[in-house]
Amino acid sequence: MARERQFNDQRMAAALSYKQGFYAPVVVAKGKGIMAEAIIACAKEAGVYVHESPELVTLLMQVNLDEHIPAELYRAVAELLVWIYKMEGKETG
Repeated sequence: MARERQFNDQRMAAALSYKQGFYAPVVVAKGKGIMAEAIIACAKEAGVYVHESPELVTLLMQVNLDEHIPAELYRAVAELLVWIYKMEGKETG
């Protein structure tokens, strides 16, 4: 039980929003431990795909809330968004 709690306390999550007209996605939520669990639960309840990438979330945790992601993350996030759109049967054009 203690190990499980330790793992959960270290879990991280970040949520992005991208709207047409934005030049880049925006970090709309981020947190560790209980906050991360709440972000993930909220996303799942809303039917939002939850992708697990420790490397990407570590980088997104460095971005301030309500700020666009830095140019260094464009490619990784764009590839993820294209993959999600294809999974959902949406056009990526």
